[in-house]
Amino acid sequence: MKELVVVGAGGHGRELLDVVDAVNAVQPSYRLLGVLDDAMPDPDLLAACRVRHLGPVRLLAELDTEYVVGIGSPKARKTIDLAATEWGRRPATLVHPHAVVGRNVTLGPGAVICALASVTTNVRIGRHVHINVAATVAHDCRLGDYVTLAPGARLSGGITIGDQVTVGTGAVVIQGLRIGVGTVVGAGAVVVRDLPAEVVAVGVPARPRLPVQQSGAG
Repeated sequence: MKELVVVGAGGHGRELLDVVDAVNAVQPSYRLLGVLDDAMPDPDLLAACRVRHLGPVRLLAELDTEYVVGIGSPKARKTIDLAATEWGRRPATLVHPHAVVGRNVTLGPGAVICALASVTTNVRIGRHVHINVAATVAHDCRLGDYVTLAPGARLSGGITIGDQVTVGTGAVVIQGLRIGVGTVVGAGAVVVRDLPAEVVAVGVPARPRLPVQQSGAG
């Protein structure tokens, strides 16, 4: 069994602990050492998960273990991944046994596919992409690095998603579109045309409102 730490002890990190447990229930694969977090996690919540807080993220430099980043922010995942790569650490790729992954799907290092998610055919998923609970990715999509699909997000076929994009809860992107690097698609939005980089797009149909930096999103 490979040793593993989860970086991030908030709600999303604890969800990834459940993914690890589900993977191990089908095929014992990982010995979970604990979680790393620069903040002080809630000890009661960690105790309920039967996991230890090992210390700050920089401790990963000293641990000979694989890691997965349980943080929703694409920018934070990128920052941690760059540091971990410099320290010589290798990310784990996790697929919940209740997810559906079709033929000819490429998952980048550190990618996480959560329960009830569906990825169909001829899909390429980049490094440290998180496809959350019940999100779907249809045929021929291309997702860059550090993309986040929130729960229930829907990507139709042939979509190209740039690095560090977030597609919010319940948002829908119709077929064949492109979304630029760093853009945030708001919860429940319906994207019917291409979106440029570094904007926040909300509404039905989705329209760019503010640059990501100005909105504080991302």
